[in-house]
Amino acid sequence: MSDSEDTTAAGEPRVVLVTGGSRGIGLACAEWFLARGDRVAITSRTGSTERDLGADADHFLSLSCDMTDAAQVEAAFETIEATWGPVEVLVANAGVTRDSLVLRMSEDAWSEVIDTNLTAVFRVTKRALAKMIRLHRGRVIMISSVGAFIGSAGQANYAASKAGLFGMARSLAREVASRSITVNVVAPGLVETSMLAALGEAKLAEFAAQVPLGRVAQPDDVAGVVGFLASQAAGYVTGAILPVDGGLAMGI
Repeated sequence: MSDSEDTTAAGEPRVVLVTGGSRGIGLACAEWFLARGDRVAITSRTGSTERDLGADADHFLSLSCDMTDAAQVEAAFETIEATWGPVEVLVANAGVTRDSLVLRMSEDAWSEVIDTNLTAVFRVTKRALAKMIRLHRGRVIMISSVGAFIGSAGQANYAASKAGLFGMARSLAREVASRSITVNVVAPGLVETSMLAALGEAKLAEFAAQVPLGRVAQPDDVAGVVGFLASQAAGYVTGAILPVDGGLAMGI
């Protein structure tokens, strides 16, 4: 796949928005698109990244945005559009966890996770699609989780929010297919992020033993699949759910 295949039909860099792009999977996705010459905006609550991407202002924007706040989402889109034009690729990655066994889970813990991981994805996708429909092109990639397939004790709220992306994506895929817009979901498994690494080497080895491929994923493993779904090579892929889990949820 050449770099030109990842740009618009006119050969211009695309405008990409990655939510939750300050670290982990989101940051790896931002780096993937930047490496191919796209213009990339990321959002996070802090507006900063865990490492310097070395990108110039013509290709990179880091915006502070709480995705549960409709006014902040609108402001972020207006900034991106005023700087580069409409978003052509959306990677809806922002998410939170508030784990607890269900009998101990508060209403607030349930609502915060649903609002961030599901409702906010609806909000940002709706805003992006409004301009993609006018362009007659676009890519939407939602980041779910293997937890949506297999469940995990203490994560009823998280699993519900990530499973909800499947139905939303497939409904939207049917709605916008006639405008050459694709909507897909990537479901990562165990990914070696700062949060997982903090558990220590022994715990990482325990997790890796559960994975048929024998290791946890790196953020780049997920970013490459996201990049594929955003490319012309995936122009005939929509409504798909792609596990990137080393076989952890195989057969489910």
